[in-house]
Amino acid sequence: MQGWLGKAALGLIVAGVVGAGILYAMVRGYLHSDAFRQLLSHRAGALAKVEGQFTPFRWDGLAVDSSGFEASGTSMVKHVRLDGLHTEVGVGGLRRGVWEIQGSRVQRMEVALDARNQGLVPPPATSLESESPPRASKRAWLPSEIELQGMEVREVVVQALLDQGPVAVSGLKLRVEPAGPKHAYRAETADGTLRLPFGWVPELRLGRTNLRFQDGRVFLNRFDAAAWQDGHLEASGEWDAAARRYALEGQVSGVKCEDLFSADWAQRCSGTLSSDFTLDNHAGPPVARGRLTLHNGTLTALPVLEALAAYADTRRFRILSLSEAHADWRLDNGRYFLTNLVLASEGLVRLEGRLELRGRDIDGRLRLGLAPGTLARIPGAETDVFAAGERGLVWASLRLTGTLDHPREDLTDRLVAAAGVRMFERIPETGEQVIKFTRSLLGDAPPKAVEQELDNLKARSKTVRKLSGLLDGLLGGESQPPPETPPAKKSEGP
Repeated sequence: MQGWLGKAALGLIVAGVVGAGILYAMVRGYLHSDAFRQLLSHRAGALAKVEGQFTPFRWDGLAVDSSGFEASGTSMVKHVRLDGLHTEVGVGGLRRGVWEIQGSRVQRMEVALDARNQGLVPPPATSLESESPPRASKRAWLPSEIELQGMEVREVVVQALLDQGPVAVSGLKLRVEPAGPKHAYRAETADGTLRLPFGWVPELRLGRTNLRFQDGRVFLNRFDAAAWQDGHLEASGEWDAAARRYALEGQVSGVKCEDLFSADWAQRCSGTLSSDFTLDNHAGPPVARGRLTLHNGTLTALPVLEALAAYADTRRFRILSLSEAHADWRLDNGRYFLTNLVLASEGLVRLEGRLELRGRDIDGRLRLGLAPGTLARIPGAETDVFAAGERGLVWASLRLTGTLDHPREDLTDRLVAAAGVRMFERIPETGEQVIKFTRSLLGDAPPKAVEQELDNLKARSKTVRKLSGLLDGLLGGESQPPPETPPAKKSEGP
């Protein structure tokens, strides 16, 4: 009896070994067949909603190499290409009905996206489980599901089209691993560069980025990048691929004025800028907004400040150290809006209001506050143009128009009109200085108020007529000496 039991046990062991060998041979044969390549191609394409094929596989046991994968699609993902693929197939998931794809490495990945909303209807969300792979095998007991257990890509290149223009990513390193639920993955990127379709944003030098993919949504948990010379960007957000909606929030710091402004304005403004921001397209076109702060700011030779310096006969306005400088901003459909704008130098000047920039055009409505007595040398300035108000300052409204290259303001005319003839009669040297600065700031055309005052001056005494001729010369008009008064005739005796 014992001999029979031993022989039976030995027979079972041999049968198990033989069966395992046969099973392995069958599995290996299927893996090495074109049917498995078709299955893997189908599942890889379904993940990105594209259709494509892997090039023929080169097997070494359960490890496989392929020169690449190429696919195209009709939805948002237009093209995908993988070069230099290596992976291994694990059989440990056979009992769970999946093929385990392990240790995957890709030398280069190229992706082309079209995320524009120009009349495109988002495709319905689909589940990978509901898609049936091509029937290339009659072995129903073999798995038809693929489980990606991780992948590394040495270089990622992305070309994307947005409504605002192209986006380009290059030199990116990518690592992907499962994140728990089925078809949920974590991704970490490093290095690379990013170019956005906004002219004021330079090429970003990417740092570490952490993302999570699940059910057609991308969650950006961390994004770090460097910009300009010392600028730093941090952000987080999410993207719904099916609805084509996204939202980002973050902050920018360490940006110098010369990084953002043109050469002319960079000479007028110095300091370091920082801003928080949000960006989303939930209401349609993307809208960005935030709060901008200038640290250690200095303003030099601004037109309105130059004029004030001339009027007040002081250099304090020409180089202005700012104790407070901030504004709320919004970028909407190519237009920039600055609201709650504050530029202040403690105890001297404060500028408040809002600005709108459309291309190079400026439209601003502001309030200018000055320390009392600043314009005391100009008759009528602090009574007819400025009025006492909050913070112990005297205030006047200010309209700013023109362009960034040639801004115009309406304060000059009002100051000259308020001073009137008294400024030129009582302080002719100040009047001459004001006119010179007015011409340099506003061009050759004199302010209307100045022209009117000149007309009044010409009707006055001989001294005033001489001053009028001087001002005409300063303003570019023809200067002629005033006519000499003929000598009185001597009376003749009878």
